[in-house]
Amino acid sequence: MKVFLHYEDNTDSKLHKSLKITLPKKWLQGPTSKLLEFAIESYNASDLGKINPLTPSEMHLALKIAASSSSSPPNDTTSKNNNKDQDDKGIITPLASDATIINVMDDRDAVYILHGPSQTLEEIQAEKQKEINRKKEELAKTVQCVHFGCKNRWIKGTPPPKCCYHASPPVFHETAKFWSCCPQKKAYDWDEFQDIPGCQSGTCTDVKEENSSAKQFLGGCDLREAVGEAQKLKSIDDFNASMAAGGSSAAPILDRLRSVMAEIGVEKELFDQVLEGIKKEVDGVKDNGEGEGDELDLATRELGAKLKKAMKAIAVDQLRIK
Repeated sequence: MKVFLHYEDNTDSKLHKSLKITLPKKWLQGPTSKLLEFAIESYNASDLGKINPLTPSEMHLALKIAASSSSSPPNDTTSKNNNKDQDDKGIITPLASDATIINVMDDRDAVYILHGPSQTLEEIQAEKQKEINRKKEELAKTVQCVHFGCKNRWIKGTPPPKCCYHASPPVFHETAKFWSCCPQKKAYDWDEFQDIPGCQSGTCTDVKEENSSAKQFLGGCDLREAVGEAQKLKSIDDFNASMAAGGSSAAPILDRLRSVMAEIGVEKELFDQVLEGIKKEVDGVKDNGEGEGDELDLATRELGAKLKKAMKAIAVDQLRIK
């Protein structure tokens, strides 16, 4: 494994230094502190070290992840500090001094040497928990505006602030994201979508309107219903699959869903287990005379409802600042 070490944490660019190193195999299972010691020893041995000597106990290592990068830094809570700083070039993620190198670094990673003492895994976890507790306390003291697109929170019992919000739910269709009240303003990036200004102004409220049971977001089906699009015709493959399943139109849908879920990390065995459990649930509904349609169709609709509910919860949560 090769990594690139950079010391740039100094206003004087003449004191900056970069180094490419191939890590010995025995280091890969060792702590990052080993790499930090080597990096500082190398720096101090150069002419720069005579002018600007570095002290290992006062330094730490970090990775810099491009802010626009689609990849995310490793989310192993035992290896990374959850307190991340962002500069104009990316997100700085400090590395725990006792984290294992192979777990927190990839080949050809850019590793930065920064001022400030390193933290251990235990210290990082304690800091993370402290931040979680702080946010919980803050949430307990405040209320959230229920207007679409408004992110305001305010202390309970105090006058609500002014807000700028949207009149109707957001639409997530394919890669496009927009508010149904402002269809001309589309975004394809989540941050850009969040920045679309509201079309209504008023005062925040934490009281939902009488029609609060209405959809919190819309999708492609809602758009097609709005324009009265005819139901999509079945393909030959779908027809053959449904015939093989006794005429059920749900069979090809479940086959495709099973494959897609596997591609995003949901094991096929887990999918099958959940589907079998739902089949047993709908069997009970049919026995009580409450369900209409065959078992597979009922199970498909129930699975869809459960997935939709879970994704709706995620989408609604993403629209709010906790």
